[in-house]
Amino acid sequence: MSLWSSWQIWAVLSALFAALTAIFAKIGIENINSDFATFIRTIVILVTLAFILLATGQFQSPGTISGRTYFFLLLSGLATGASWICYFRALKIGQAAQVAPIDKLSVVLVALFGVVFLGERLSAPNWLGVALIAVGAVLVAYR
Repeated sequence: MSLWSSWQIWAVLSALFAALTAIFAKIGIENINSDFATFIRTIVILVTLAFILLATGQFQSPGTISGRTYFFLLLSGLATGASWICYFRALKIGQAAQVAPIDKLSVVLVALFGVVFLGERLSAPNWLGVALIAVGAVLVAYR
């Protein structure tokens, strides 16, 4: 198995880039409305992904995608947009070291939603980890 086909590598890179996102965004929104900053960020992401898809030949014909897939990707996009708007607003008025840990409570919510809505199962050590993430996020954000 290639290093680049490991979900763990991609997850660690995601965490690294998420951390950089918080720092760069906090600096970037100093003199701009947070919603407009989110708009600029979204354009950058759109252009970057279009370039990646073109460069790697990964575009798919829209007709090959099911209505169910479109529906859930639409919901995901709306949730992402709402998350980004809230995140940038929180960064605008709060400290990055406080906002980011609270944002990461999404890990706890994903675990709960995965169990409730997707039928996933977590072991006792997994639940302990979820609880520790929740407590840790609150403790890091506490002032």
